[in-house]
Amino acid sequence: MEAITKAKKFVYDFTEGSKDQATLLGGKGANLAEMTRLGIQIPEGFTITTEASIQFYQEGKQLWDALKEQIENALIDLERKTGKSFDDPKKPLLVSVRSGAAISMPGMMDTVLNLGLTTESVKGLAVQTGNPAFAYDSYRRFIQMFADVVKGVPRVFFERELEQVKAVHQLEFDYQLTAPQLMDLVTTYQKIYQRETGEAFPQVPREQLYQAVEAVFRSWNNERAILYRELHHIPDDLGTAVNVQRMVFGNLGNDSGTGVAFTRNPSTGDKELLGEFLINAQGEDVVAGIRTPRPIKDLERLDSSSYHQFLEIARTLENHYEDMQDIEFTIESGKLYLLQTRSGKRTAAAAIKIAVDLVHEGKITKEVAIKRIDTKQLDQLLHPTFDPTAIQQAAQLGKGLGASPGAASGKVYFDAERVASAKHEGIKAILVRKETSAEDLAGMVSSEGILTARGGLTSHAAVVARGIGKCCVVGCSAATIDEEAKTLSFGNQVIYEGDIISIDGASGDVYRGRISKTKAQLTGDYDAFMTWVNDLKTLKVKANADTPKDVIQALKLGAEGVGLCRTEHMFFQKDRIKSMRKMILSHSVSERQVYLNQLLEMQRQDFYEMFVALNGKSMTIRLLDPPLHEFLPRDPEEIQTIATEMGQSLTDFEHYMDSLAEVNPMLGHRGVRLGITYPEVSRMQARAIIEGAILAGKEMGKKVEPQIMVPLVGIVSELSYIKKEIEAEIADVFLERGEEIIYKIGTMIEVPRAAITADTIAKEADFFSFGTNDLTQMGFGFSRDDAGKFLQEYEDKNLLSPNPFHTIDVEGIGKLVEMAVQLGRSVKPNIELGVCGEHGGDPESINFFHKLGLEYVSCSPFRVPIARLAAAKAVLAKV
Repeated sequence: MEAITKAKKFVYDFTEGSKDQATLLGGKGANLAEMTRLGIQIPEGFTITTEASIQFYQEGKQLWDALKEQIENALIDLERKTGKSFDDPKKPLLVSVRSGAAISMPGMMDTVLNLGLTTESVKGLAVQTGNPAFAYDSYRRFIQMFADVVKGVPRVFFERELEQVKAVHQLEFDYQLTAPQLMDLVTTYQKIYQRETGEAFPQVPREQLYQAVEAVFRSWNNERAILYRELHHIPDDLGTAVNVQRMVFGNLGNDSGTGVAFTRNPSTGDKELLGEFLINAQGEDVVAGIRTPRPIKDLERLDSSSYHQFLEIARTLENHYEDMQDIEFTIESGKLYLLQTRSGKRTAAAAIKIAVDLVHEGKITKEVAIKRIDTKQLDQLLHPTFDPTAIQQAAQLGKGLGASPGAASGKVYFDAERVASAKHEGIKAILVRKETSAEDLAGMVSSEGILTARGGLTSHAAVVARGIGKCCVVGCSAATIDEEAKTLSFGNQVIYEGDIISIDGASGDVYRGRISKTKAQLTGDYDAFMTWVNDLKTLKVKANADTPKDVIQALKLGAEGVGLCRTEHMFFQKDRIKSMRKMILSHSVSERQVYLNQLLEMQRQDFYEMFVALNGKSMTIRLLDPPLHEFLPRDPEEIQTIATEMGQSLTDFEHYMDSLAEVNPMLGHRGVRLGITYPEVSRMQARAIIEGAILAGKEMGKKVEPQIMVPLVGIVSELSYIKKEIEAEIADVFLERGEEIIYKIGTMIEVPRAAITADTIAKEADFFSFGTNDLTQMGFGFSRDDAGKFLQEYEDKNLLSPNPFHTIDVEGIGKLVEMAVQLGRSVKPNIELGVCGEHGGDPESINFFHKLGLEYVSCSPFRVPIARLAAAKAVLAKV
């Protein structure tokens, strides 16, 4: 084992690598090597690889002898190149030690600057530069940074002393401190270090270096780095490289400085150099914001040579990397050095503009442009967000799960009816509930956003909110909601009904008060980009839409039809719910038929309007799915009213209502089971669909071909039975109307038994639509409304990742889908196959569905653009 370890190369000089080695050298190290190859002036140095980082943890979080030997050899070479030495206090070699992961994680890991300074070498640096103030300023910075990064000593201990010295001498900026003042500060800093660590500040540069390298390796697993990787789906096993680089100093005097610049505007995407710099400063000063940086253009007046040289290098790097670059630089005594280049972080709007512009400039292809846009960026683009400046000043109350993107502010109300009333009065409201149910739909639609204490990413609140494009935060366990007292509490902070809060549906953050927002803006660049996406993708993207308004919105966002129309959502409107409730509570078929006739008129009109809006695009309509008790009234006064109108005693009426309740309704009397028990309900819906399609076809002058979907089928006999009922009713419609149209009858594959017997079910089905929400729920045995209570523990303990309700579980549920696809096609090779669960809007799941060769995915309207982009990326992933 030791022999193998010694043979492995863990340290690379900047002259040895290239930009294509980011996995090994980290992004920063690879780019420093690439700039060296391009002949750009950078300080000399070497990179310790990501593989060394991984082995560091295997070695018990300490450097091993073979690695130290390679570092020592690299140091000797660096000393030779620079003419300076760790061992020579008169000409000391000073280095920076920086992290550099394969995937950029700005600010997440640690850096140490000015390493190599000691009580003796600082004197040599003072003599060498003729600038004692600079030398001792560098030393006090190093002590503070080393103490913080390597030993975990809070920076505030040092900063407090610095501010006190400045106050005593009435100084505004650090650079105004004199050499004697800085010498005194260094002494104070050393005392703080010894007090907090129990040891003297190290005076051997090599020992400083080894400790700093270990600290940077450890920072891979600090809290902020772990959280960043979770948020951006970066694997935990990549590790970070460490870059050791000769220090260049921007704080040597007024002919020195440091700055950061972007080759294009990272906010707008405009083709303009945008950056800032500070004279007589180190890089940390720009980031800390202690002094106000100056715009990069001012550098032209102060140092024209460096400015124009930087312009030329910036153009070279952007052309070379074929992307907008984020560049860090230092000017030391009038000489320009680059410290880093990387693809710059940018807003969603800027990302689209830059990608489109680079295509038009001939620098990249359309395919490369599509690869570069993250699906999450489109999500950001399509929803309003809080103003970044305003959010910094906001008072955060708590944090839940960001279930539906967007930013919302409004008055807190605790019931759906009050929210609906508030909207009627012109009041913006946030619906706050322990959890939502179908009866809350009107309030959800009327709200600015939804906050629940319970539930996960596929809870009722989450699914509905994404479907209607509402900002939503669920599973906010820190919130205590008392719906009777009408209070929302976060510890000792109490929010009363009518108080204003703000919620961020992307991050899950909850704030007190109203926060200003920035609106989503879709430009011509967006349209051009999405045209390229459509030209490339093969998977159709449809929308889950339940009303004519939903259809119109979905079409605007590029939907290619409706893959799921949930008919139960049509019944919750105030003028319809009473007829629905009376239908459910009827005691005979004849009585039930009276109310079904009322509902028929409503559904026919809805379907007609939706077919017209679709203008020939397809629509798959799911028959009634939820348990009937979800439609029943809860308000005692309303119960009494309906009982009276139906001529029943309150006692008998309530007993009948109680009989409809179920212990486990998700596995109970719902879906196809309702149609078998009450075939007249399925027949009414089939009639409404066909009559609506015939009417729409006449108006448009084109045939409409509806698809009728039977939910929750587990055995083929269920589908056979209900199919005969539907076909008989449709035959009656054709006879009455004297006109026939083409239609299809299919089923949702959402019961595991249906998936493994899909060959028999395919004999009766014209199409399959995979209901992956219920398939996941039944396959895992997880209640999707309750799993949020424990699934986070699973993820935290690496038992299950990602959340299977968010991204399809390829190994388990995915196998059920794959099996059903193969079995279905074995009987009907041309059977239409699609997905209508929440996974239909998840990019990783879409890639899996593309590989299976499905025809379409269907998702919430506001996720349609994201699904379109994901479908195009899936094509490129196979190339």
